[in-house]
Amino acid sequence: MSEDQKKLLEQQLWNIANTLRGKMNADEFRDYILGFIFYKYLSEKMEIYANAILAQDHIKYNEIVEHTDTGKLMIEAIKKEALEKLGYFLKPSELFGEVAKRGTSSGSANDAPSKGNFILEDLQKILINIQLSTMGTASEEDFDNLFEDMDLNSTKLGKTPEARNEIIAKVLSHLDKIDFKLDHTELDVLGDAYEYLIGQFASGAGKKAGEFYTPQQVSMVLAKLVTTGKNKLKSVYDPTCGSGSLLLRVAKEVKEVSNFYGQEMNRTTYNLARMNMILHGVHYMKFDIKQEDTLEHPQHIDKQFEAIVANPPFSAQWSANPLFTSDDRFSQYGKLAPSSKADYAFVQHMIYHLADNGTMAIVLPHGALFRGGAEQHIRKFLIEDKNYLDAVIGLPPNLFYGTSIPTCILVFKKCRENPEEVMFIDASQHFEKMKTQNYLTDQHIDKIITTYRSRVEEEKYSKRVLLPEIAENDYNLNIPRYVDTFEAEEQIDINAIAQELQQLETEMLETDKTIADFCKELKINTPF
Repeated sequence: MSEDQKKLLEQQLWNIANTLRGKMNADEFRDYILGFIFYKYLSEKMEIYANAILAQDHIKYNEIVEHTDTGKLMIEAIKKEALEKLGYFLKPSELFGEVAKRGTSSGSANDAPSKGNFILEDLQKILINIQLSTMGTASEEDFDNLFEDMDLNSTKLGKTPEARNEIIAKVLSHLDKIDFKLDHTELDVLGDAYEYLIGQFASGAGKKAGEFYTPQQVSMVLAKLVTTGKNKLKSVYDPTCGSGSLLLRVAKEVKEVSNFYGQEMNRTTYNLARMNMILHGVHYMKFDIKQEDTLEHPQHIDKQFEAIVANPPFSAQWSANPLFTSDDRFSQYGKLAPSSKADYAFVQHMIYHLADNGTMAIVLPHGALFRGGAEQHIRKFLIEDKNYLDAVIGLPPNLFYGTSIPTCILVFKKCRENPEEVMFIDASQHFEKMKTQNYLTDQHIDKIITTYRSRVEEEKYSKRVLLPEIAENDYNLNIPRYVDTFEAEEQIDINAIAQELQQLETEMLETDKTIADFCKELKINTPF
C-alpha cells in the first residue's frame, strides 16, 4: 500500500468517525468507532480462517446454512479450531459484513430470521457472544468485557431506537465498504489506521489524552532507546500502558518480541489496549495486559523484563504508605517517593522489574532531575550505590497532549557498557512547531538516538559526564549544569558605531541643506 493510499484510508476512517461526532463528546464516540473497527477486524479474521478450513469442501463460511444438521456440525468443528487459534468465535450470521447488509436492506444475507433493517438487538447480542465464546478458554481474560463501553441503547446515539439504529447502520455500512487487506499478512493496514485514529482522538481530547496516548514521535524515541543493540526481545513491559501504543511501537524496532506485558488503571483505556494488541496481530497468548493501579497493586510482581518503557502521569499522587518500606520494589532505597509526586515511585517499580540485560526508558517532568528531599536521596542511591543511570535526555516543551511543560527521558541499565559516565543530551531546542503543539521530526529523533548510541559529545547538545562531577553537584541532574547552551551575545564595537553615527549626522545635514535650497526656489518655508 502506497503512502497516498494509506492516507486515503486514514481519512476515510476519520470521516466515518465524524458521523458520530455530532452525537456525543470525543471520548464517547472514540469508544464506539474503535469498537466497531475492532468488531470488523475480528469478523474478517474469523472469515478468512474459516474459509481456509473450508477450502477443500469448496464452500465459503458465509454460505453455511446454520440451522441444518450439516451446518451445525461444520460450525462446531470450526468453532473448536478457531478458539484454539484465534481465541474467539463468530457464527456466519454474526459476521460484520452480514450484519452491515441487514442494516441497509429489508432482508437477511444469511438464513437468520429477517427483522427488516433493525439490527441493534442482533448487534448487541453478537458483541456479547464474542466474549461468551471465550468462556473457559485460555483467551477468556483477554476478551473479558471488551465491548462494555459500547452501549448501543444509549440515548447519546439517538433519542429513539430507530434513530440509534439508523446511525449505527450507516456507520457499519461505510466501514463495510473499506478493504483492510487482512489477507495480506505482510501488511498492517488496519493496525496503522487504528493507531492513526487513536492519535487523532488524543490530539482533540485535551488534558485527558495523556491518560491513554503518548505522541508517536516520543514513543519512537523511547522504543529506539530500549532496543539499542537488540534484534529480538524476550519481553517488553509498560507499567502505565494506556492504549498499548508504546508497547507496539517497541515491536516495530525489532524483528520479534516474544511477550508483551502491561498494566493500566483506567478500565476503558485497558479495554482499548487489549483491542489494540489483538488488532495488531499480537496473539492472545503473547500479551498479558492487567487492569489495576500499578504502584498500589502490581500485577506482574514475579517477573523481570528485557525492555521497559513508560510515560506515567506526571507528578501524580500516590499513597506512599509506610508499609511500602518493606516492599521489595522500594525497601532498599531507604525512602519512598513523596505522596504528592509519584515520579520516582514509578522509577523504583520499573528498576525492580528490569532484567540484568535490559534497558528501561521513562518520561518524567523536568523537576524530577533536581528536586530535593526523598527524590534527591533516591537519585543518589541509583547513581552512587547502584550506578544504573545511563542517560539523561532533555525534550522540548509542549510535546504532550494536555500539558506544555518541558520533559526529560531517563535511561537506566543494570549492566552498563560505560559505567564511569552518564550521557547528557539537550534536545530541548530541536523541534518543529505545528499549530499549538511542538513535535520532533525524523531528523530530530535520529540525532537523539545516534548521539545516545555513539555517545559523541557535541557542543551545546551533548556531553559525557563523569560520576564524580554529578556527585559534586549533589546528584542534581539539571541538564544546563552539564551541557552549556549559553549563547554569547555578539560583541559591540563602540568606535565603529560612533563613526556610523557621525556619518549619518553628516548625511542628514547635507539632506537638510538640499531640502532648504528646494524650499527657497519654491518660495516656501523650510520644514525645520
